Amino acid sequence: MDILIKPIVTEKMTGQTEDLKCYGFIVDKRANKNQIKKAVQDMYGVSVVSVNTMRYGGKEKSRFSRTGVVRGRSSAFKKAIVSLIDGEVIDFYSNI
Repeated sequence: MDILIKPIVTEKMTGQTEDLKCYGFIVDKRANKNQIKKAVQDMYGVSVVSVNTMRYGGKEKSRFSRTGVVRGRSSAFKKAIVSLIDGEVIDFYSNI
């Protein structure tokens, strides 16, 4: 099971990173906090203090077009906020 799907790089998450040393990840829905902590420590070589998780349900979307109403659904996902020890950082842009 691949635990970490992708990091969250948004303005809000970047602000939390600078102020609170917290990093956000989209993770597998079945992963628990211990698995997420171990995956982050193994992949980035940092020490994790805490992991907070939240689940987002998919939302119903609809729009009106010439052919009628088009309905769909955005996908559900699980987000993890990972706090690190002071002085440690994760650089998401090092591989670019």
